[in-house]
Amino acid sequence: KVDSMASLHNIHVRTGCFCNTGACQMHLDISNEDIQRNLQAGHVCGDNIDLVDGRPTGSVRISFGYMSSFEDAQTFLNFIIATRLSKSGTGILFQSVGKLMTESVPDDHPPFNNTEKLSPILRISDRGLGDLPSEAETTGSWQPLEPEPESIRAAVSETAVPVCRKGGKPITVAKIYLYPIKSCSAFEVTEWPIGNQGLLYDRNWMVVNQNGVCMTQKQEPRLCLVNPSIDLKQKIMVIEAEGMDPISVPLEDNTGKGTVICESKVCSHRVKTYDCGERIACWLSTFLGRPCRLIRQSSDMKSKSHQKNTKRLSSATNISLSLVNEAQYLLINVASILQLKEHISARLKEPLEIEELIRRFRANIVISAPESFEEEEWAEISIGALQFQVVGPCSRCQIICIDQQSGERNKEILQSLSAARGRKTNFGIYLMNQPLFSSFSDILSVGSQVLPVLKENTEIQPPTSSEEKCSG
Repeated sequence: KVDSMASLHNIHVRTGCFCNTGACQMHLDISNEDIQRNLQAGHVCGDNIDLVDGRPTGSVRISFGYMSSFEDAQTFLNFIIATRLSKSGTGILFQSVGKLMTESVPDDHPPFNNTEKLSPILRISDRGLGDLPSEAETTGSWQPLEPEPESIRAAVSETAVPVCRKGGKPITVAKIYLYPIKSCSAFEVTEWPIGNQGLLYDRNWMVVNQNGVCMTQKQEPRLCLVNPSIDLKQKIMVIEAEGMDPISVPLEDNTGKGTVICESKVCSHRVKTYDCGERIACWLSTFLGRPCRLIRQSSDMKSKSHQKNTKRLSSATNISLSLVNEAQYLLINVASILQLKEHISARLKEPLEIEELIRRFRANIVISAPESFEEEEWAEISIGALQFQVVGPCSRCQIICIDQQSGERNKEILQSLSAARGRKTNFGIYLMNQPLFSSFSDILSVGSQVLPVLKENTEIQPPTSSEEKCSG
């Protein structure tokens, strides 16, 4: 989360254990038993698990080198104050930091040899934000960060109980999206077949640069202007973009004798892919203005899927992933979007369209539930004959800052999400389909009822009237 926020401010930090588990273990006072528990929870090098059982699995490092300037240090401190401290204390802390810097550094910026004057700032960096003045010493109201929920690899509780709604509105599927080409535009449907990797053809293709590295909207925002759609009858994927003639790619897997299978990486996981040819490569390169190619996941990937979020889930050995980062499905709630919309609109001082926000969060399943963020209390859900396990929250990155209709970037969106959610950037939940209860003939449809099962020790207090229930 710190890394995602820092990148919006053009600050690069290193996070995790810096490829040195032993030093991290010593620095964080982690026992051998803790290391084993972290591994069992699914924590590996390069993942996004920041906390296990409320304890950190790594740290954040900001490094300075020969080309770094004092302004770089000031920029980083201002970033910490602006994003990690409460609003009421920000002004005072900005003034105090500014005063320290004015006193410490003359106009001609001599070498940093006056450590006595710089020590107040260095103590902030060395000892952490916990050593900042308390609320009694200033009028600020900084509070320590709240512990995160347990790892998203945590198993679904066997004692989970179905949600009981007395007179409340039913939860239904409002929208369904798939993303045939990773990081490109959404393809909205009213009903769609379910495959063994999620929605059929969801993220089966991806665009790579001339070095074979996956391109996303983080590096190339214009990918959101590439519009793929699937024609199941003609068995083709049609790709469109403004100013370009439409082009089609066959849905049949072309892994014949002459096809060269290569290995690619998706979020540090290796996947087998093959190239889709020169014609589509020229089309994409022309539109994006840089050399790139379209590659597709090989069909023999099914038995060798990267099981990033499948640890400790039932039937995990049968679960297969496409070119997604985390899980087969991502679900968001319209009620949660509406609550967030009010906060972001107030912060930006301009209205936001609900449809625009929904598209920014790039979900597969959009539901209409009575209460905002109630989806975060679910352990499992059923949609018609389909059953899904919730494998954890989605921690958002800077892609939600990109307007999916124009490709324009606005970093305030992620900052607003962090502020609205108490410094967290979670929004939406990941789902895995349980193959034991599904087949290739299953269809996911808009309007289907969603029946959730609560996590252990979670209670729902039904309102006294349906109007009260729908207040979110």
